[in-house]
Amino acid sequence: MSVDEQMPTSLAGIKRKRGKGVGAVYETLKHEILDLTLEPGSPIDEVKLAERFGISRTPIREAMVKLAGEGLVVTLPNRFTIVAPIDFPNLSQFFDALSLMYRVTTRLAAANRTPEELVEIRQLQDSYTKAVEARDVARMIEVNRNFHARIACAGRNRYYTELFERLLDEGRRLLRLYYSSFNDELPRGYLQEHEDMVTAIERQDVEAADLIAKIHAGQIVRQIQAYIAQDRRVNADIDL
Repeated sequence: MSVDEQMPTSLAGIKRKRGKGVGAVYETLKHEILDLTLEPGSPIDEVKLAERFGISRTPIREAMVKLAGEGLVVTLPNRFTIVAPIDFPNLSQFFDALSLMYRVTTRLAAANRTPEELVEIRQLQDSYTKAVEARDVARMIEVNRNFHARIACAGRNRYYTELFERLLDEGRRLLRLYYSSFNDELPRGYLQEHEDMVTAIERQDVEAADLIAKIHAGQIVRQIQAYIAQDRRVNADIDL
């Protein structure tokens, strides 16, 4: 017998409604943060959110806890919550770490993956291809993160996996800028890099996996850097 079956119908209904409220707030705000609709550093007003979703502030706060756990919001000492800022001044350090982890995790996956893990990696790549073809950016960001995280898991080093997952999570909004630089229509050649990566892992070609990961990370970093630089030039011209 489930927990809901053991409690009175009215209480079970309240529990389900409350859970749905938390989920709706979490999913909506997560999408808006990753899509940069909610800008980095912008304040989050719990009262306005409660009015927007027609619920109390308790599920709003629960959703904030989940978002904070993913590094998407930050609660300041005065208990004021904001969208997590992007540390633009230190992006070069982030990119260095990200690029290194792309390479080391892909190398290890080529050396250590199992047939079952290869199937899962291919399934994620198929999902990513479909998201790219549909120009579903939210799905592209989510599946891309899971694709590379699954490759890391196949490498059999939990320290690398944990670090890479953290970097992938922190980089999701930067990946939004990456897709924006292509007007959300990723060139086929860059999609092919994922295919080549999977092929190298399948063949257990460690050196090829390393090279492909290096190329893949490099073009992403350059594209984001160019987009940010262009955006800043445009904004400076507007300010003038």
